[in-house]
Amino acid sequence: MPKLLQINATANWGSTGKIAEQIGQRAMEHGWESYIAYGRKYNPSKSKLIKVGGKLNPYIHFVKQFIFDTEGLNSIHATKKLINRIKSINPDIIHLHNIHDHWLSYKILFEYLNTINTPVVWTFHDCWAFTGHCMHFIHSNCNKWKTQCRECPQNKRIIDGSDHNYILKKTLFGNNKNLTIVPVSHWLEDEVKQSFLKNKRINTILNGVDIDVFHPLEKDSVKVKYGIENKFLLIGLATAWTSSKGLKDYVELSKYLPNDIKIMLVGLSPTQTSYLPKSIICVERTSNIGELVELYSAADVVLNLSYAETFGLTTAEGFACGTPGIVYNKTASPELISEGVGYVVEAGNIEQLLSAITIIKNKGKEYYSKNCRQRAEQFFNKNKCFDKYIELYNELINI
Repeated sequence: MPKLLQINATANWGSTGKIAEQIGQRAMEHGWESYIAYGRKYNPSKSKLIKVGGKLNPYIHFVKQFIFDTEGLNSIHATKKLINRIKSINPDIIHLHNIHDHWLSYKILFEYLNTINTPVVWTFHDCWAFTGHCMHFIHSNCNKWKTQCRECPQNKRIIDGSDHNYILKKTLFGNNKNLTIVPVSHWLEDEVKQSFLKNKRINTILNGVDIDVFHPLEKDSVKVKYGIENKFLLIGLATAWTSSKGLKDYVELSKYLPNDIKIMLVGLSPTQTSYLPKSIICVERTSNIGELVELYSAADVVLNLSYAETFGLTTAEGFACGTPGIVYNKTASPELISEGVGYVVEAGNIEQLLSAITIIKNKGKEYYSKNCRQRAEQFFNKNKCFDKYIELYNELINI
């Protein structure tokens, strides 16, 4: 029985954690043994979980990187213990996901991976692997990563180590001869091909959605719960609401909406909830899948006003629930939209945004629902998407 070891910041928690969990489940269905090593939050998993580091490890790592700009270079002892576990498991495939986020030393990990012949698959969920330290460079309109990162415009550390980090990543990741990079969108694929990793094997695989779980619900308890039964509901969802997610744009949009249209934002922190206008319905983060399905199904439109998306999972999950989407013409978001499922508008253009909302409102959600569901089934079905990983694994180990 072949063995798969995935390494990610979380286990079955958050977007990347759930993707790793579903890939592990699919691998087991194909006869693989599945392990997931993680550093921070987790939910119960069908894979065998390996905790990396103790409770204080991420906090100590964060403080060090905040001062010295050493994200992914701390947690040395924890990473060495992980390597010992890797040796004992002896996996046939090592699959990396998010290895930054204050929990692992990529330097120590890759110094080990570069000495063994085990195939390494690395799913890129953001741009961190080929920059000096940022996950997304679009918001600052920076292209230094194409040649040499230095004097980072996004630096929030006491010391700017982007030049050193860039060179180190270029050396360590470039020296792995068994590395296959898997971008989660064609936009991200194009960016990787302009980076120092352009000569690596690149195999794009879109993220998948569990279309058996995410499906349209007939009963609408959400609008009843919030007293908006007769309102047209726009919903935005995020794991963490930052400026790159377009939070200010949702606020600006709310100023121009008529009384019969409401915005609901899901995933807000208590602090954000306290200062957002009363016209916006604020919902704190939920990891309850059933609740998410109810939210998507109740919405008339899923808004994704992000300026930096490497895929756009909320849009795809909305489609699976029969809900059309509106996205900005930025990064990977437009790839998800086709005729009959929603609209692409100019980023930050509130007038265009209002126009697209009005079109959907006038036609009615039902006009789009069938097309949305069909698009999810055809392109974002997790079984179809994640089977491509199994095919890749089998090819790499010559099964």
